[in-house]
Amino acid sequence: MFKHHDIDLPDISRTTIEGKRFYKINNIEKLFISITTITSFITAPKFASWRNKVGEEEANKITAKATSRGTDMHTLTEHYLKNEDLPSVQPISELLFKISKPTLDRIDNIYCLESGLYSDVLGIAGTVDCIAEFDGELAVIDFKTSSKPKKREWIDHYFVQCAAYACMFYELTNMPVKKFVILMACEDGECVVYEEYDKKKYIGMLSRYIRNFVEHNLSNYG
Repeated sequence: MFKHHDIDLPDISRTTIEGKRFYKINNIEKLFISITTITSFITAPKFASWRNKVGEEEANKITAKATSRGTDMHTLTEHYLKNEDLPSVQPISELLFKISKPTLDRIDNIYCLESGLYSDVLGIAGTVDCIAEFDGELAVIDFKTSSKPKKREWIDHYFVQCAAYACMFYELTNMPVKKFVILMACEDGECVVYEEYDKKKYIGMLSRYIRNFVEHNLSNYG
């Protein structure tokens, strides 16, 4: 049984403006840009290059498969960490969950699970996969699926997103996380754990991501 800690978190709702996701926070008047929208903007050129390389039809097939697989995995993981019965999903997702289960069992003392967070200082918001202890250290934890493990140098944007959630969580609770953790369940049978302790590095990258995004996108929103 996983232990959960109740903390006071805001109610948030999503809205989309010109294809960009924003969040509304309780009674706060201003809108907060989604951190996922920011990271997607930064990685868009690489994604476009990949689509051009493999072709639109193949890229669409791969993207649809990855989206379905990832959604199922998040659903199974959320139910499991909530100590609930697991729903039925497609066979590949069941396999990925079985692969990741021993790694998920290293999680405990859960503070956030699919929880809405925001930072008034940074003007961003989002829904974090999990904030909990991993191997006894408080961490922002992100759950990923893949056909095979990704090279470490390809996933800096994952850790930037973790840094964003760490900043939001600290601003709302005054609790600092120790590290960022990516758990990647792969179709080749591996569950790879990527860990980062250099929070300063990724918070610095986060600031650059936000500045870049604002300079190119938000002149019409104030």
